[in-house]
Amino acid sequence: MESLEGSECNVSKLSLDGVDVMGKRLAEEVVEVTRRKPHVRKISFISHSVGGLVARYAIGKLYRPPGRENQGNVSSGMCNEDSRGTISGLEAMNFITAATPHLGSRGNKQVPFLFGVPVFEKAACRVIHLIFRRTGRHLFLNDNDEGEPPLLQRMLDDCGNLYFMSALRAFRRRVAYSNVAHDHIVGWRTSSIRRDCELPTWEDSVSEKYPHIVYEEQLKGNDAEQCSPISIGNEGSDMLEEELVRGLSRLSWEKVDVSFHTSRQRFAAHSVIQVKDSLMHWEGADVIQHMIDHFLT
Repeated sequence: MESLEGSECNVSKLSLDGVDVMGKRLAEEVVEVTRRKPHVRKISFISHSVGGLVARYAIGKLYRPPGRENQGNVSSGMCNEDSRGTISGLEAMNFITAATPHLGSRGNKQVPFLFGVPVFEKAACRVIHLIFRRTGRHLFLNDNDEGEPPLLQRMLDDCGNLYFMSALRAFRRRVAYSNVAHDHIVGWRTSSIRRDCELPTWEDSVSEKYPHIVYEEQLKGNDAEQCSPISIGNEGSDMLEEELVRGLSRLSWEKVDVSFHTSRQRFAAHSVIQVKDSLMHWEGADVIQHMIDHFLT
């Protein structure tokens, strides 16, 4: 790994400004880093929670189609002939998310602390913007900028000069780490990009080296599974969630399921999976080690 940079452009209250605004900031930050480090040739993203959605927006903005002249490319040694395109002129390697609500937070049990109670979930959808402002609207899929579909729906395809899906496709690996339980903020289904019927039966552990990894699978993409537009009506979130699943499933994904059910810190699973604090959340270290051991360089 040549260089490791932690993003600092969307901290604190800035995280309430919306996935798109945060994505633009992250894209600008990436461009600045590549300017300061012209020797870098490859790029990977490791994101947690809503940061995974922000990263998906940012790469859509940073993507350069194959054959495009690298104007202002600090990595002029990069080959333009790569049929997958590049991210800001860099070869795209690993796109990793941990506990990211890829399907949004609107569906049943997508926010576990609401206990799957429909009246609570509907109320949250109405008031979420009062707490999490524009980001909350994006997560609950009730944003309606100038009559446009919800942002997460638009991010299922390329839109103008935002190459959301082409950028995701450019990465050699796409990996979704998910908590199977005890994550009270992001549900298993949305973080693992699965339907209810696709959630696997998991074991206590699949490896002594990674005691909290309980299931792994590699799924091939299905480009033939096209995303037809779906409007949000009475059937609402179920139909839109199905569209999000189908859209993201056009690409191959590695899915890694994590459980801290035997951990004293299990009720902080959303933070433990990324070891947010090295002293408090150390039990998630094996998940981080799993990321490192499988990282393409």
